[in-house]
Amino acid sequence: MAIGTSSRSLIKPWPRNSLLLSSSVIIIVGIILAVTYQSILKPPQPKLCGSQGGPPITAPRIKLRDGRYLAYKEHGLPRDKANHKIVFIHGTDSCRHDAVFVTLLSPGLVKELSVYMVTFDKPGYGESDPDPNRTPKSLVLDVEELADQLSLGSRFYVIGNSMGGQATWGCLKYIPHRLAGVTLVAPVVNYWWKNLPLNVSTQGFNLQPRRDQWAVRVAHYAPWLIYWWNTQGWFPGSSVANRDRGNLSQPDKDIILKHGSSRKPHLEEVRQQGIHESINRDMIVGFGNWEFDPIELENPFLNNESSVHLWQGDEDMLVPVTLQRYVAHKLPWLHYHEVPRSGHFFPHAKGMVDDIVKTLLSSAAEN
Repeated sequence: MAIGTSSRSLIKPWPRNSLLLSSSVIIIVGIILAVTYQSILKPPQPKLCGSQGGPPITAPRIKLRDGRYLAYKEHGLPRDKANHKIVFIHGTDSCRHDAVFVTLLSPGLVKELSVYMVTFDKPGYGESDPDPNRTPKSLVLDVEELADQLSLGSRFYVIGNSMGGQATWGCLKYIPHRLAGVTLVAPVVNYWWKNLPLNVSTQGFNLQPRRDQWAVRVAHYAPWLIYWWNTQGWFPGSSVANRDRGNLSQPDKDIILKHGSSRKPHLEEVRQQGIHESINRDMIVGFGNWEFDPIELENPFLNNESSVHLWQGDEDMLVPVTLQRYVAHKLPWLHYHEVPRSGHFFPHAKGMVDDIVKTLLSSAAEN
């Protein structure tokens, strides 16, 4: 009994006003956080094309499975005349007009290789509706629907540039049976792929400017904070989101100096629906938790009916070459092409687009 009495004596009732005070504090803190999120952290609604006060619709668009619209642009030979049909997937801060693999492809090669190419605005870019639920897999479904609605055939080629690598790796995972050949150009590597060794990912991660290291961390660990992170003025956010080119390699700076003005006519169209469902969504998806790991992918062309190529500049300051070398080492069936003395924008160098497209289509023809 003494023990029981002693135990009961340790349980002292809390004063009622103390409990109410604690509850009040929690409610007040909750209200402050909610107001802060609504007024500062929560991204504004995107300005949908064709909506009241939104940008006009000027591009052809297809309606997707979930009701979204995807804007596209066709290049090269007419669809029904071309032997090789290519879907090009653009990178961050770009749109369907950024078709360097069309504009810099020699007219003679377009005819010789019988090339048709379609570029499209990824969700939230240009005139394509945003997709707040975007994943690498959903991007693949967008690509497949575009190909089907344009009647590109049972198999088509895919070229993905930079952040376009999300969908390109996804195509190799989810629709290998639809692919005639694939080329990845400086694809962004996710530092959190599970089979990327810690020392390799850390080495690549530390090659980034400090501001980009923090932006990538936020995109991965606190995606709800990324809009504020990239728009506040207290400290620098992502260099890509802020269009700060100071940390680019010298080869990239030289290319921008020479070709940068060519983007001015459509530069505003890239982010016209807002930065969050375009630039930020690329970061959230690109550095988020993927449904698969590209390093685990198997050769989609076991009968050598086609091939997969990866091109990378060895002085790329946006996508460290050490990461691509590791990926290429782990995927021996992938044809790796390292371009010396080149940065992230090496496709703009004279003759590079011809080499990349010719290598893709020629290797497919040989097989």
